[in-house]
Amino acid sequence: MAKGPEKNTKNKALHTKLLNRKKSKLQEEKKEKAARLKALVTKMNQIKNSDESEAI
Repeated sequence: MAKGPEKNTKNKALHTKLLNRKKSKLQEEKKEKAARLKALVTKMNQIKNSDESEAI
């Protein structure tokens, strides 16, 4: 094994940390977008159902 300090471990650790942060941020944004869409769909379905019940 080579003597001396390990090579480039600080940069690798920082890079991994930043990539993990980016991945988690993208996952959170995806979940929030899905939740907003789901809320919008339920709201539109309620409006549609109330309109149909009034027409009958």
